Amino acid sequence: MPQQIFQHLLPNGMVLLAEHMEHVRSAALNFLVPAGCAYDPPGGKGTASIFSEIITRGAGKRSSRELSLALDNLGLDRDESTGQIHMRFWGATVAKNIPAALEIYADILRRPHLPDDELSPVQALALQDIQSLEDEPRGKVIVELRKRYWPAPYGNDRRGTPQDIAKITPNKIRKFYRDTFGPRDTILSVAGNIDWPRLKEQVETLFGDWESTSDRPLQTKEGPGGIKHLKKDTTQTQIAIAYPSVPFGHPDYYTANGAIQVLSGGMGARLFTEVREKRGLCYSVSASHQTFKDRACVIVYAGSTNERAQETLDVTVAELNRLCEGVSDEEVQRVKAGLKSSVIMQQESTSSRAGSLAGDWYYLGRIRPREEIQAAIDGLSSKKIVEHVKKCPVRDFTLVTLGPKSLKAPR
Repeated sequence: MPQQIFQHLLPNGMVLLAEHMEHVRSAALNFLVPAGCAYDPPGGKGTASIFSEIITRGAGKRSSRELSLALDNLGLDRDESTGQIHMRFWGATVAKNIPAALEIYADILRRPHLPDDELSPVQALALQDIQSLEDEPRGKVIVELRKRYWPAPYGNDRRGTPQDIAKITPNKIRKFYRDTFGPRDTILSVAGNIDWPRLKEQVETLFGDWESTSDRPLQTKEGPGGIKHLKKDTTQTQIAIAYPSVPFGHPDYYTANGAIQVLSGGMGARLFTEVREKRGLCYSVSASHQTFKDRACVIVYAGSTNERAQETLDVTVAELNRLCEGVSDEEVQRVKAGLKSSVIMQQESTSSRAGSLAGDWYYLGRIRPREEIQAAIDGLSSKKIVEHVKKCPVRDFTLVTLGPKSLKAPR
């Protein structure tokens, strides 16, 4: 069955995207508001995360409790989260309840109460979240890696800092809302068994007179990069590496992902078999891809015993470099099967489809047809992966380690 994709740009700059999925009874909605932690004000790191907790505590004519009950009565599985660029509001329920859910979210986005008395308990939870990072060495080393690798403010940690969290006031929360929330560049995507004409009309009614905030481009400053050791008296050493890759939308994007899947696409992948299984060097090792609009990187993580940490780092980097020597047809077939399975699963989930629609529009300004994705995966080959790795080798990498002793960076 051909995809039924719809798109509509409101005069105020808000984008509505939808996919009609006739074979399902559910639907999911997904708002992306450009108000992520990269937009935290100077001296106010953590503001976006604090705000995302407060914005749903009363809106429109409903108190915090009334708002929560209204969403629960719709059977809405929902979440609010803060990423680097966007604040995301997501919800999924039976399709017939989407119009009622949209009315409530219009209140949340446009008429939040932002009650003063809710700030203090949210700040306390935020401070606990920051403190808990000290007990999560893997998370801590990745947070530091991103801060050093990405230009500020792209490397901001959503948690913020204790000092900045303590300085957030109700007035600063309201100012953050005024500065960041508005229809311009806000994306609403809906997927499921929806009625497009009715959906379009309702969204125009609910959001058509929403006024935009002033444009606030991000001012970037290059990260320090290099090598950083976080000294901590632990029984294990955490290792994190970042090096450049190609962003989403680049012609080599799927080839880059193919290379990462060869390294870290399941128990048959190279890092798992060569570093963990054959040599028993570490308890965990993986590689992943992180992208922004104009830049991307590969992030590699390994957790090892202190005694074998240096060997773990050396062997891991050697495996990254060994990709240049060749990739087997068997590995390519495994990667293709994994990527195709992921695509099929996404096509059957309204939540995944709503997320994909919004992601495509943000990165590409268009919606990719299923056939385009399928062709990109089918086009993967050993030759293409090796050529890509040679064009984007492991160089200019940032290395962060956490443990009792620093490590020597491999050549």
